[in-house]
Amino acid sequence: MRITGISTHVVGTPWRNLTYVQVHTDEGLTGVGETRMLGHTDALVGYLREAEANHIAGSDPFAVEDLVRRMKYGDYGRAGEIVMSGIACVEMACWDIKGKALGVPVWQLLGGRVTDRVKAYANGWYTVERTPQAFHEAALRVVGRGYRALKLDPFGTGHFELDHAETLRSVALVEAVRDAIGPECELLLEMHGRFSPATAVRIAREVEPFRPSWLEEPVPPENLKALAKVAEKVDMPIATGERIHDRIEFRELFESQAADIIQPDLGHIGGILETRKLAATAETHYTLVAPHNVGGSVLTAASLQLAGCTPNFKILEHFNDFADAEIKKVVRGAPEVVDGYFSLPDAPGLGVELDTDAAAEFPQQQARFDLWAEGWEKRDPRGARS
Repeated sequence: MRITGISTHVVGTPWRNLTYVQVHTDEGLTGVGETRMLGHTDALVGYLREAEANHIAGSDPFAVEDLVRRMKYGDYGRAGEIVMSGIACVEMACWDIKGKALGVPVWQLLGGRVTDRVKAYANGWYTVERTPQAFHEAALRVVGRGYRALKLDPFGTGHFELDHAETLRSVALVEAVRDAIGPECELLLEMHGRFSPATAVRIAREVEPFRPSWLEEPVPPENLKALAKVAEKVDMPIATGERIHDRIEFRELFESQAADIIQPDLGHIGGILETRKLAATAETHYTLVAPHNVGGSVLTAASLQLAGCTPNFKILEHFNDFADAEIKKVVRGAPEVVDGYFSLPDAPGLGVELDTDAAAEFPQQQARFDLWAEGWEKRDPRGARS
């Protein structure tokens, strides 16, 4: 079997474009992969066009390791977010083809099942006014749909510092959410790399009574010593990793022991097998894996394949019940959350199919997501104010 070519399909919303890549073969099997780029979708599609000619066309889709190696190193320049995201889309699609050809789900090819279901947490649900009452009501809707975990960034446009009034407001939002969801549900606290270590530590102590299950990206991701400084001074698990695009770059993070949960994005770090290798390394450091998952249903399906065969998998993020829910129709067999969990897919490959006609109903947009703009949490750049 050989790859004859690829096709790309961009599904657009005002705040995110989702890029789907179909890999076609000479035996009629087609696989699909997905990523979500912020502000670089055209660059990704351009890279894939060159990679198709240079590396992908004519390759054996079963030889995933070889294809990834050539795409990553064959152009000599160091692979960054765009290249690793392009690799991820093609790699996922190759696993999809391999699973379909052999009649088994991808998790079966990567070690076999370790769980029957995967806990989900909701994100994208707090597109409301930034008041305790609005957040309380929105959180009630999340648990009303069966979720047993949710995540929020209540910190407005905070950057390095957060003044007293904004601190009180942010803490009140966390308190309102905890009151809505009760003591049994997980509350995951996101900081989006906003703060200096001192500010992050101060705020963490303010919200500690509401028992967050983790504190995510408390400081910008580039300085791991700053992250370690926070980890030493707060009494809650630290999660990070969505903006690391090469598993080799996690080495220093593991050595620092600054993170209790890593959050690689399958769509940015080279795909399913690259993330499985990273998860195995994390296991040797007693670190859990909770992938960043801000894409659509193909990326969710790929993340579930990883979950199915990974002993140290904690939980999976899910946006599409609350943000852009209508885009789920572009994927047939889209995974759904039932009573707070995804069931492990058992169909061959990734277990999903891209509906290109439905995808065409959501053309690419000049999508923008600015975390420093007032009202960013509404995920509508048309209404955000810088």
